[in-house]
Order: sequence, then structure tokens, then C-alpha cells
Amino acid sequence: MPGPATDAGKIPFCDAKEEIRAGLESSEGGGGRERPGARGQRQNIVWRNVVLMSLLHLGAVYSLVLIPKAKPLTLLWAYFCFLLAALGVTAGAHRLWSHRSYKAKLPLRIFLAVANSMAFQNDIFEWSRDHRAHHKYSETDADPHNARRGFFFSHIGWLFVRKHPDVIEKGRKLDVTDLLADPVVRIQRKELFWSGRLSTFLPRYYKISVVLMCFAVPTLVPWYIWAESLWNSYFLASILRYTISLNVAWLVNSAAHMYGNRPYDKHISPRQNPLVALGAIGEGFHNYHHTFPFDYSASEFGLNFNPTTWFIDLMCWLGLATDRKRATKPMIEARKARTGDSSA
Repeated sequence: MPGPATDAGKIPFCDAKEEIRAGLESSEGGGGRERPGARGQRQNIVWRNVVLMSLLHLGAVYSLVLIPKAKPLTLLWAYFCFLLAALGVTAGAHRLWSHRSYKAKLPLRIFLAVANSMAFQNDIFEWSRDHRAHHKYSETDADPHNARRGFFFSHIGWLFVRKHPDVIEKGRKLDVTDLLADPVVRIQRKELFWSGRLSTFLPRYYKISVVLMCFAVPTLVPWYIWAESLWNSYFLASILRYTISLNVAWLVNSAAHMYGNRPYDKHISPRQNPLVALGAIGEGFHNYHHTFPFDYSASEFGLNFNPTTWFIDLMCWLGLATDRKRATKPMIEARKARTGDSSA
């Protein structure tokens, strides 16, 4: 369901000094409740994330000087890995597991889980749970990347601080039984694997799959097949590709909540942002998506600027996906007339 409607005039996007403020977690950084008087104080900064993300982005900047020295196949391979990782998030964690907007058979779910590991944006379970919280509590303290706290916070700053207590508390109340019922999700995360009366623990496959799919495979393929240097392979197909894919995904949380029109619901923050849609292979039609989150296409326009929809349609044609959910034309037009900003 869409997040609670919020009057547009009541969304004060903060300046940079205010973005890292709002409720403080317990001093241990755990899931405790907010301490009295904690609001307005600085949150606990996760310095490990600050350092790692800073190093990652510095590595990406350095990678730019290697582009002229790399073989064209290496650049094409890096872009292919970008698309593959993006599908693991858009067609996988987002449209399939978070919103259940279509059904996927086991081979497709395994493929999407592997691609999701290449994306390295948290395992399917955590990504989907947090995304459901983002929709249910959009633009509140229970929203993991609340855009009311500013562009920087909603883009990357939310990873630099401990989660707001509301994110933890209300996230625990979400129904995620469907996620835990999927063995693909459980195996990736290392949850209790149960089958009737038998139960056993599986190894933590997610960390292993991330090392292999996000870093090892993208690096080794160009080196082994067309004799690219390991240095170029690592920085271009792994570091630069991963950094770009992260920032493109984060733009959906930041830019697509601040810049663009709102033809479907002017009372919520998410916007239609074609540039974000272009980079995020179809995820930038955000006002539509928050209004009709069950729609597998995440857009009124179907295949236009929407490679993720192309992919899902292809999987349906191949018999690997079924039951695509779609908002009807009368439903869309009625919603536009009732709550849209008349921009389209």
C-alpha cells in the first residue's frame, strides 16, 4: 500500500546541517527505544560505513583514469554487470519480493537472487522488509531513508547513521512471512531452513555470494577470457560499476522524492523523474509507483524507459513468470482526476 498521504506544504526538506539530526538510538547502537530528550540530538555515526563508502568513491574516481587504457570488451562487460545487478534489485528484491507484483518460478528466483548478490545492497530479506517499511511509513521517522531529512540523508546519509528507533520498532511489526516462506530468500540470508518436522541451519551464503558475484566474477572474467589486466578489471568492472549502481539506486530514494511532477497523487512526496528512470532501468516513475505499488511495471507507460518491465515480460513469454498485476486504465484516470497535480 502507498505511504500515508502527506500535504506537500508540510514536507520541509532540511538543509545539510539538519540532515543527520532526528531521534537518537540507544548508546549501544542496538534496537532499543529512543531515550527521553534524544530528538534533535545527533545520531550515532557508523564510522565504518563512512570510511568504507569514502574509500569506495575514491576508488571509483581513480577508476575513471583507467577507462582509456581498458579494452572495449571490458567496458561492455562492466555495463553488462551493471544491468545484471540492477535486475537483481528492480525485478527481484523490489518488484517480486517486496511488492509481489508478479510470480516467478524457482529458476528465475535463483537467477534473481544471484543477480541481487552482485548488486550488494543487502540481502533480499532485509532489502524487502525495509522497502515495505518505506512504503507503509513513507516520509516519517519509520522510513529508513526519510526524504524529509534532506537530499544527502535520503541518498547516502541514512547509511552513515544508526537506524532511527521507529524504523526498527515498526519494521518488526511488518508481515514478512511470505519472504521467510521462500527457500531462495532463506538460503541467501541464512535463516532457519525448515521442512515439515526437519530443520537445519544453512551456511551464510550471502557474504560468500557477494564476494563471488560483486567482486570476483566481474574481475576474473575479463582477465581470463580476453587478457585484460587484473588491475583494470577490478577497478572498472567491480569498483566503478558497483559505485555507479549504488548511486543510481540511491537516486530513487533522493531525487525521485524531490524533483519531478506528481500527476497521480500530489499529496505524497515521490515524483515522476524520467532521468532517474533512465538510469535505474525503469524505477524513476515514483509518483505512480507509490500510488499503485502493486503494478509490476511500476509505471503507467509500460515498456517505455522501462527495461525491467521488458525483462519481466520476456520471462513471462518464456514461462518463468506469471500473474503480472497491473493497474487498470479507468483506475489510473480516476486517481489522476481525484488527487493528481494536473501535470499529465
